[in-house]
Amino acid sequence: MQLLAAADVAARAEIDSRTDGVSPQIPGLVYCAVNRAGNTIFSHASGKTSLDGNSPMTMDTIFWLASCTKLVTSIACMQLVERGTLELDNSAQLESLAPELRNVQVLERTADGKFHLVPKQRSITLRMLLNHTSGFGYAFEDLKLRDWSRPVGLDDFSGNVSDVLHRPLINQPGTKFQYGVGLDWAGVIVERASGLSLEDYFQLFIYQPLGIKDISFFPTTEMKLSLAAMHQRAKDGTLSVRDHLYRYPLLPPNPGGEEDRFCMGGAGCFGKPLEFCKIIAALLNDGTSPHTGAKIVTSETVEEMFTDQIPTMPRYCNEYTPSGKPELTNPCPLIPCSEDLTEGWGLSFSLSHTERPTGRAAGSGSWEGLANLFWFADRTNGIGGIIASQILPYGDLEVINCSESVEKIIYNGLSSKEDGGCHR
Repeated sequence: MQLLAAADVAARAEIDSRTDGVSPQIPGLVYCAVNRAGNTIFSHASGKTSLDGNSPMTMDTIFWLASCTKLVTSIACMQLVERGTLELDNSAQLESLAPELRNVQVLERTADGKFHLVPKQRSITLRMLLNHTSGFGYAFEDLKLRDWSRPVGLDDFSGNVSDVLHRPLINQPGTKFQYGVGLDWAGVIVERASGLSLEDYFQLFIYQPLGIKDISFFPTTEMKLSLAAMHQRAKDGTLSVRDHLYRYPLLPPNPGGEEDRFCMGGAGCFGKPLEFCKIIAALLNDGTSPHTGAKIVTSETVEEMFTDQIPTMPRYCNEYTPSGKPELTNPCPLIPCSEDLTEGWGLSFSLSHTERPTGRAAGSGSWEGLANLFWFADRTNGIGGIIASQILPYGDLEVINCSESVEKIIYNGLSSKEDGGCHR
């Protein structure tokens, strides 16, 4: 599978049109797409790493990957399931590894606005943590949790264990899809089951086998030198550089060393988008790296990960979701769509129920990162990719529109000339 020259030119021009000029729509972007053979069929870096500087965006720029991290944590969990170390539906095993989950309660708010905690009616499983039905939420998205936590508040991205993990449920387990810190808890489970920090586990069992060198919870000095700045878009559309939202791992290590620092399995990784594509390529290739030949998970596990885990509670794409913290996320839906359009959920990522207008097949997996990063893996057509920016709040229409346009150009410009290519 190759990208026709005209499509390559058109995709680059589309991206450059967003980052050009004195007041660009987007400060800088990286886009890369791969096929199931592991070949990079398109890659482009455009703009600058910061509005306040002159450093050009390159393919070596380091991004906070945010919730793209969830995919890696899910793979780690499924590796341990394959080995028999963990079970997806064994709540007793989960509670033995994380006794904190045994007594966690459910937050309720009465009509008069008062809060109270009630016992959970069933135990949490690893599957629930991975498919966001455990009952955990995010304070930046859920108004009930946000209001309960004030006046102190909950900082979902402080990097502090108490902030991130020690919170009540907002739904009874197994009753509702609710995006939240389930994957952060899943990361803790991996650590306790394996005896390794999540950083060490990822490096040993995922990154090294895939030939990945530049993704980490704790960026090296060299990685920090290539870090893209974080930007904030105001309501009037203007952009400015802001302090980094996830500062904790960017600070000097604690005296005890990095192994004592919290690895946020739901949002903690930094890295290069092109390196992240090596993970996508392995999933497209049924769990095996097309370059190194390393099998990180079996084809059966990949199939399970891409199986809808919430068939009885589909996510309605046009359902309104408020923003708990407007500086971090826009309310959803970001773009109005059909009332009956739904999505499913695999093990840590969204699953499309229908073919996308871009050409992405039904059943494709995708997810995103808070700072407007969006990845996808289309196993039917053997193509996946990621667009990366560093802009808050989440749901930036400039980035989303660019992503949609470029993806459509790529699908329309594909030529099936290589094994494992696009079969449309």
